[in-house]
Amino acid sequence: MIARDDFLSKLRRYFGLNLYEVKIWTALLSRGVSTAGELSDIANVPRSRSYDVLESLEKKGFIVMKIGKPIKYIAVDPAEVVERVKKNMRQDAEAAVTRLDDLKKTDVVSELKNLHKQGVEIVEPADLSGSLRGRHNLYNHLELTIRGAEESVTLVTTSSGLLRKIEGLKQVFKEVNKRGVKIRVAAPMTKEVQAAAKELDGIAEVRDTKINARFLVVDGKEVVFMVMDDQDVHPTYDVGIWINTPFFASALDQLFELAWKDMKKVKAK
Repeated sequence: MIARDDFLSKLRRYFGLNLYEVKIWTALLSRGVSTAGELSDIANVPRSRSYDVLESLEKKGFIVMKIGKPIKYIAVDPAEVVERVKKNMRQDAEAAVTRLDDLKKTDVVSELKNLHKQGVEIVEPADLSGSLRGRHNLYNHLELTIRGAEESVTLVTTSSGLLRKIEGLKQVFKEVNKRGVKIRVAAPMTKEVQAAAKELDGIAEVRDTKINARFLVVDGKEVVFMVMDDQDVHPTYDVGIWINTPFFASALDQLFELAWKDMKKVKAK
């Protein structure tokens, strides 16, 4: 073999060639000019395949065919090959982007949207659920769920949880509040928490509660609830469940509404 296997693997990855193509190409580079038969023997590629491979390399700009008897092939300078490959990749990428832009002008996208909406309606609620492990993942999903709110956001959390959420979710609260989404937050109040809660003044209504729970309800449709007390679990092992089920979410929202009336309002100081 002219080149090591690891070197051939790199060439395949960088230039998008198959194994026979890199073998024939490196063999030709080592000779400069050669026939298909010679390259087949040097590269250990079946002679029946060598002509197809050489034709492919010529189309891609790696080699040049020299007319004569026998037909010979000339290797293009590798630096020039790199530039040609870059140009081809750029053209292919631009063509792909153009096709996607043109797709927007057709009815294909609207048909896909209709399929998605219809599919969601007939999917069992149990299939529209997932588990979330790790507090970082939990907060990412909380932010995603809140950002999609259209009417209401109900959040029940712990004292320390509210401090974290004010820091991590305040910006998304602002965004949905500007769209007219009603945000309600309930958590046990301490002096530290009450002082921090003033950052949500004008964004969300915050009330004091004795309920020891951690859950989020959005639009009476989606629920995210944490299954552990954040005081007893390391953030890495925190676990949450996401459910998209209007039946359960609306029921939870109604139960919260009853408790909300008895909760004490938290006034910004």
